[in-house]
Amino acid sequence: MTCLRSALFSCLLLTLTFSVDSFGQRAEALTPQTAAPAQSAQSSPPKSKPVPANAPRMSKQTRYQIIRDFETQIVYSRTAFPMGAKGLVLKDGVVSPNGIQLQQALALWGPAVRPGDPAHLSFVQIKDDHIHFDINGGPVHRKKWYQHIEVGGASGQTVPLSPTDSQPNPHGTYLDIYFDKYVPEMTAQQLRDLLYPVLDFTAHNKEEAYLDTVPPKVKKAIQDHYVLVGMNTEMVLHAKGKPPRKVREKDGETEYEDWIYGEPPQDVDFVRIVGDEVVRVETMKVGGQKIVRTEKEVIIQRPEKDEQAKEEERPPNAPSLRRPGEDQDNVPKPADSVTPVIPPAPDQIPQGPGTGPGAFGGTR
Repeated sequence: MTCLRSALFSCLLLTLTFSVDSFGQRAEALTPQTAAPAQSAQSSPPKSKPVPANAPRMSKQTRYQIIRDFETQIVYSRTAFPMGAKGLVLKDGVVSPNGIQLQQALALWGPAVRPGDPAHLSFVQIKDDHIHFDINGGPVHRKKWYQHIEVGGASGQTVPLSPTDSQPNPHGTYLDIYFDKYVPEMTAQQLRDLLYPVLDFTAHNKEEAYLDTVPPKVKKAIQDHYVLVGMNTEMVLHAKGKPPRKVREKDGETEYEDWIYGEPPQDVDFVRIVGDEVVRVETMKVGGQKIVRTEKEVIIQRPEKDEQAKEEERPPNAPSLRRPGEDQDNVPKPADSVTPVIPPAPDQIPQGPGTGPGAFGGTR
């Protein structure tokens, strides 16, 4: 009986050992397969293949699919869009207007979308050689479905049910992406890659989209919640948030604002802003140490509201006192720089008693 128990115990022990070893082998075999998706999830998604140069014209089915995928979608902007009828044009990865021209448009009309702001693709239209995107309603309010309905009367004339006049949308803008000959056949992901210079379809929030549009030094400072001299107000808001207190003062002829962050017994930062630029950062440490930074630590290109931009955008039918073909520099000026007095019209000359009509009992 003792031998039988020993034999049974030995068999049971061998069975358990084999089961544990086989389970361990299975676990080792499954470990690389389960770890692979975790690594791929952390890596950035691969970009699609570029559109071939000899791709055929986009088919009707693809047009419908592109419109369904992009219309009413909310993405994040990577650049500033001017407000109104001055949108952006994208071709071969180059955005226009850009540089000084874009700054002038933003100064004149204001920004409809800033870098990092969410942009609503409200309307998508695929034309012959470009794709049109209305952003935040577009520059013009589009008609509703019921505005296309007309009612016929007894005389044969049709009357619309609602006014058909298109009203401008001051808060909207647009984007046109152009191609060489025609809009080629492509996938939705390929179109997203082409739009990446201006629109970000991969960002999960506004902060992530905005950080990709600033220089690396500014990005590092924002992530560290640190203010650099030379930042603009939007960068300060991303780095420190809205200030709990603001103090507006005047130094001579210069007006400025001090944005105050923190309260004793913690460190207190006084961020001085003139216009839209940080010109001074003063930090009061807990121990009483005072640190002042006034030298510019980063240079940000800013829009300039110059008169040249206003002159270029002047309507062609604006009234002018110049003669035809006369240039502004060739207008004659008085030698003594005194504006000459224009003589009054004859009917405005003051007349004394005994003069004028009826002075001699009647008119001639």
